[in-house]
Amino acid sequence: MSSIPNDSVLPDPNEPLLSLPEVADLLGVVITRVHDLLNERKIIALKRDGKRMVPARFFDEDKARISRFVPGCITVLSDGGYSDEAIFRYLFSEDDSLPGRPIDALHGHLAREVMRRAQAMAF
Repeated sequence: MSSIPNDSVLPDPNEPLLSLPEVADLLGVVITRVHDLLNERKIIALKRDGKRMVPARFFDEDKARISRFVPGCITVLSDGGYSDEAIFRYLFSEDDSLPGRPIDALHGHLAREVMRRAQAMAF
């Protein structure tokens, strides 16, 4: 993935991000497993200051695993031709009709609505 200025991808420059070693520690896995998760597109990363970073909101509240709907949403949008940058913008931009951000809705009762919208947008 190319280096992306953080303000062009994530609307909030203060969005908590995790380095790949932090993700490995969080999940209790070796770093190569995190690379596998990236290659499998279960999570996606952006570059900040030359390092790949993963948004903390991709993980459940207890931070012990990837949120249930995040990989599916990434897959649907990717299959529909969305770039990683566009996926980040969609997930982390406010949507008054939800209300809130799609990434936050993926952690609650609106997760299926976000998935439905992602499918409609992608095809």
